[in-house]
Amino acid sequence: ATPAATPAATPAATPAATPAATPAATPTATPTASTPVSRHDGRGKFNYAEALQMALYFYDAQRSGKLPEGFRVQWRGDSAMEDGSDVGVDLTGGFYDAGDHVKFAFPMASAMTLLSWGGIEYGEGYHRARQKGELLSLVRWGADWLMKAHPSADVFYAQVGSGTLDHDHWGPAEVMSMKRPAYRIDASKPGSDVAAEAAAALASAAILFKSDDPDYSQKLLSSARSLFDLAEAHHGRYSEVIRDAAEYYPSSGYLDELTWAAAWLYRATGDPVYLQKAEAYCERFQDDDDMHWTQTWDDKIYGANVLLAELTGKEVYKHAVEKWLNFWTVGDAGKRVKYTPGGLAWLDRWGSLRYAANTAFLAFIYADRVGDHGMRYRDFARSQINYILGSNPEHRSYVVGFGQDPPRNPHHAGAHGSLSDDVDEPGDNRYILYGALVGGPSAPRDDAYADRRSDYVTNEVSLDYNAGFTGALARMVQEYGGVPLEVFPPQE
Repeated sequence: ATPAATPAATPAATPAATPAATPAATPTATPTASTPVSRHDGRGKFNYAEALQMALYFYDAQRSGKLPEGFRVQWRGDSAMEDGSDVGVDLTGGFYDAGDHVKFAFPMASAMTLLSWGGIEYGEGYHRARQKGELLSLVRWGADWLMKAHPSADVFYAQVGSGTLDHDHWGPAEVMSMKRPAYRIDASKPGSDVAAEAAAALASAAILFKSDDPDYSQKLLSSARSLFDLAEAHHGRYSEVIRDAAEYYPSSGYLDELTWAAAWLYRATGDPVYLQKAEAYCERFQDDDDMHWTQTWDDKIYGANVLLAELTGKEVYKHAVEKWLNFWTVGDAGKRVKYTPGGLAWLDRWGSLRYAANTAFLAFIYADRVGDHGMRYRDFARSQINYILGSNPEHRSYVVGFGQDPPRNPHHAGAHGSLSDDVDEPGDNRYILYGALVGGPSAPRDDAYADRRSDYVTNEVSLDYNAGFTGALARMVQEYGGVPLEVFPPQE
């Protein structure tokens, strides 16, 4: 497998020191309840509850370590049970990144943050689809690993497994035999970006678990605070010290992650110091970004602006969000994202559907919570999710196992099930990777897509690809309803 994504187009500036806290306006009430959404039951184009059910299943298929009793992915078993043994720390568990078996903390934590956010904003959608328990199980699995990876105040293990060594093997995780080194950041090898993203993931998870498991929520929050302290104390980009990561998930900067993490910690704690920090970091970042990209594993300023607009109601954040969302809809400063003839908002060839889905998710939150230009942004978001599920010129779903003519051969070693270390043998994947969102069309000139396993640009899957998509599906369930499959997954 190869990297699951491309870095953000605009590099993020790297500061020399922590900004001084500046007085912040009195924030608006921190939202806690599920976001209210007007219901139009039965009027949706697809069974969004089924799609949500499958999207969560994909994360189950990515689990690493000792699997739970009665695990529902029938073709998966315990794997990577020695992770961390080279450094004397238990680093088993967590999630494999994409079609490979490396555990990259940067995109893993980013995906966990968006999954938690979807549960926070659209919990009613999860409830209606009977998927709340699955969501909590997955977020807990990821959060537990992130806490394991932070065994002391100044250490965080940001990667397990070498991309170079891992990509020399094509087969199930259960039969891996290569070395799986653990890579860390610390005071002498800083990684503000990955530490801050992990802090954001744990802070958002703490909010998600606050009512269901308050003791666990406090544990998450304690670790989130510690990780944020680490991110602030020792500035640097993690991919400059973990060179293996630089080939796959290079960081463009860390101001956006510091903004993002501080905003989440403010939402989780109500401590105004975190809001002051978030606003100070955000002010320094905004001057260096034209808002013509979107939320990814590397670029968090878009989500941070949505969150800050929601938490404070300030025009500066609303303006930034609308500048960005207008780029994706009606255009901004003479620039507009490209559209395929079939209506896909196409940003980049590598994982084009992921960009559209992440933007749709945040557009929903902004429109539902803040309300400005709500109809425009909701219509955009609905159109992108429906495109993914089948409303496109190809008349096909881009979600494995869902809808009409879905992908059958995503670039995924485990689902392929090769016993000969050969990406082409067998010809068809042995197993169905239900719920995985593939990369999608590779060019804006048409809506063409080929279901080729060897094409990792358009047909790989990843934690990052499904994250915003899953939250957007919960939003669609909340509006249109749907019914999950009674027997899922079917026997293979």
